[in-house]
Amino acid sequence: MSKQVLVLNASYEPLSLVSIRRAVVLLLREKAELVEATQNMVRSTTQAMPVPLVIRLVKYVRLPHRRVPATRTAIMLRDAYTCQYCGDTPGRAQLTVDHVVPRSRGGTHDWENLVTACKRCNQRKGSHLPEEAQMLLNRKPFEPSYVALVLLSNPTAAARWESLMGLQQGHVFTVLEQHAV
Repeated sequence: MSKQVLVLNASYEPLSLVSIRRAVVLLLREKAELVEATQNMVRSTTQAMPVPLVIRLVKYVRLPHRRVPATRTAIMLRDAYTCQYCGDTPGRAQLTVDHVVPRSRGGTHDWENLVTACKRCNQRKGSHLPEEAQMLLNRKPFEPSYVALVLLSNPTAAARWESLMGLQQGHVFTVLEQHAV
């Protein structure tokens, strides 16, 4: 039971990913309802139920605003492992995190000043501003919401949510920008 189940709020907004075991407990306690399941069954001595893929909480849960730390992984997830200068996707090992305004020039280490860059572009830009190096950003950096990063961290969950909501595949990136903090 290692797969994760997408948990939706009562409003169908993605909340988190939980273990199958936790999802089954929420279903049995009637705190959630089954939205989508696999063909496989979870069995006990007295009951059997389909293995959940997506569940929805019965009551709406108000969560405090959760800020996501600007880590290398989170920045690369936000930027879809794509260089924000040349648009190349060379793979995680060939990507770096670049300060748009270099730290040597007073740049901060926060979401609005950090982007994913390939090693070649990062070296070319050096300690210059993008305009000085004649390198434009493909997209302005922003702080994503916790929910958006949860979806981006699990493409299978994101695809399920898009399907449930009748959205085009890849719509999560639009949601990501709309739910920027």
